[in-house]
Amino acid sequence: MKVTLPDRIVVAKVDEIRAQLVTAEASLDVTFDLSSIQALDTAGAWLIIDVQNKIHDRGGRCDIEGASTVHTDLIDVVRNNIPVKEQAQKPRHGFFDWLESVGEATWLGGQSLIEILGFLGTVVARFAGLLIHPGRLRFTSLVHHMQEIGLNAVPIVSLMAFLIGVVMAFQGAVQLRQFGAEVFVVDLIAISILRELGILLTAIIVAGRSGAAFTAAIGSMKMREEIDAMQTLGLDPIEVLVLPRVLGLVIMLPLLGFVADVMGLFGGAVMAWIELGVSPGMFQTRLYDSVDVWHYAVGLIKAPFFAVIIGIVGSYEGLKVGGDAESLGRLTSTSVVLSIFLVIVADALFSIFFAVVGV
Repeated sequence: MKVTLPDRIVVAKVDEIRAQLVTAEASLDVTFDLSSIQALDTAGAWLIIDVQNKIHDRGGRCDIEGASTVHTDLIDVVRNNIPVKEQAQKPRHGFFDWLESVGEATWLGGQSLIEILGFLGTVVARFAGLLIHPGRLRFTSLVHHMQEIGLNAVPIVSLMAFLIGVVMAFQGAVQLRQFGAEVFVVDLIAISILRELGILLTAIIVAGRSGAAFTAAIGSMKMREEIDAMQTLGLDPIEVLVLPRVLGLVIMLPLLGFVADVMGLFGGAVMAWIELGVSPGMFQTRLYDSVDVWHYAVGLIKAPFFAVIIGIVGSYEGLKVGGDAESLGRLTSTSVVLSIFLVIVADALFSIFFAVVGV
């Protein structure tokens, strides 16, 4: 079946021409004659390709003849830029399919970890460059991020730590009262908060708050091609965007950890006074007698490492964002989950290390 197409196949006539091609579209052997075409735009080229693809999908044949070089090139350009439909993967069942999916996820996770370590190395190299040329540090940006990360997070961190101290004191009182050892609730609160919960929960809150903000901000710049423009101007995105955020986290997370420790102890002291009758003076005396300064130092030592993890992961995921909003949302969620996971892993490794060295 030979079909001679009209002289003008443009966007304004696409619907009209498609109606004329209904019979040809239902055939299995069609030849389009394009020799009379005088005007062809991308919408018209798409119409020809769409009809051709539908005939091919039914097992038919559709050829094009008589097209000029310009029209042929236009059709080829449109054809090459039509997105390919991805076939939906069939659901996997069975042990070996599950084992394959686990292995694939493990391999991809290992690759991501290697990429993050490479990104960390790049950031460290840029930081070394700033030590040599400190004038290149964007101090205004650093102070801004310190305010956003630290000062603006003090209320939520304080409330969280206070409530954690209250809960621990209350639960500890319930258990220790059975043995007449209520005074040891001070040890329970102090050691748990100073060594583990204070800095760990603070890092988790910062990961959900600031880490997600890093990914969203950098990812939005990536979507709007601002980072490409920055590189065109000779600016280093890592030096301009990543380093101020990471340095701000490294400076402010220990301070937020200190606030969390103080508020956690305060909440525990209030609940111990209400529930057990342990006066603030007795709480303070017991705290001085039973809690070594190393319990606080252990939590403080962890803080910069947690800050680097949160800052690196948040910035790395932001730089991976593509040109669509879907990738921004997905990678922001990935940033939070991965940051919290790595912080908990790092905390576990620190706990093992300090137990081995006897601190």
